[in-house]
Amino acid sequence: MAKSSNNIFDENYDAILKNISRAAKKSGRDCEDIILLAATKTVDVEVINHAIESGIKYIGENRVQEFLSKYEDYLPVNRHFIGHLQTNKVKDIIDKVSLIHSVDSYRLAEEISKQAVKRNISVDVLIEINIGDEQSKSGFTYDEAIDAVTKICKLEGIRVKGLMAIPPICNEPQQNRPYFAKMKKLFIDIASQKIDNSSMDILSMGMSDDYEIAIEEGATMVRLGTALFGRRNYNI
Repeated sequence: MAKSSNNIFDENYDAILKNISRAAKKSGRDCEDIILLAATKTVDVEVINHAIESGIKYIGENRVQEFLSKYEDYLPVNRHFIGHLQTNKVKDIIDKVSLIHSVDSYRLAEEISKQAVKRNISVDVLIEINIGDEQSKSGFTYDEAIDAVTKICKLEGIRVKGLMAIPPICNEPQQNRPYFAKMKKLFIDIASQKIDNSSMDILSMGMSDDYEIAIEEGATMVRLGTALFGRRNYNI
């Protein structure tokens, strides 16, 4: 008999927690130092809520429309937006998520600031770094990062909490290790600048295929979808 989505999650979750613990130990940390975020793109709300009941404390959605369609049905959980965010969609989610991972341009940061000021709130964000300098990806380059953080931190209504990156697709997860190490160096370098209104608390990197390596290299948050929920149809 085919396994249910909940059963698949249960089996995967137990294994992932052990893997996170092992990788954290290699980096001189405890598993409690690593935030596991469940990437819930195309996952049914019932399965998401089962994950929350099982211990998942953070979820991340990639698409605004999908997020809004599920929003009212989530059990209490820390909700993040982790996908590419268009400026015209900022107003739809700004007061519904606790962290926006994908601030990939100053224009987007300005719109977040504008909408935050309208609502008299402060919005926590991560600055997205295009660590592989890929033309197909958005985000600030490695060399632009410090100036970008400094500039964005001056905007009203925004708090920069750290960095996020997705390295190039590689044949072997180990090939991403240099990118993760470079991100950790950048993270430390920016923290050392003590930029006003920034707090370099979160280094979000590592996904289903390479999260253990990302943790070994210093990630404080990993974003797992397939590893938790199994293969899904991303075209729906």
